[in-house]
Amino acid sequence: MAYLWIAIGSALGGMARFWCSGVVARLIGETFPWGTLTVNVVGSFVIGFFAVITGPDGRFLVGTPVRQFVMVGICGGFTTFSSFSIQTLDLMRDGEWLQAGGNVVGSVVVCLLAVWAGAAIATAFNTMRWI
Repeated sequence: MAYLWIAIGSALGGMARFWCSGVVARLIGETFPWGTLTVNVVGSFVIGFFAVITGPDGRFLVGTPVRQFVMVGICGGFTTFSSFSIQTLDLMRDGEWLQAGGNVVGSVVVCLLAVWAGAAIATAFNTMRWI
């Protein structure tokens, strides 16, 4: 049952991402990925807020299925950057500064290298002549 709720949340989050980034791009322009940046910042804010307000010391205690629906489903569908952000914050709160820095630098650098490699390989496939 958890997978169903996460799937529903992911679908809702994905649709919200598509809508939100499109609105921002139309309002501000597309010379910089403002829509994606906005989605990442909003998603990071929402997961941080929800994690704390519904956590063990939070004002509102909710069950694990609700937290999974919102944090894994909606926030994960809206932006995986929210997951990265909350995990990095947890490392910092635990005093794991080296690991937190490594997560930030590693995620940005490695993901940029991965997207470059994927694009390069796809470009190579696109230019191949199939006989």
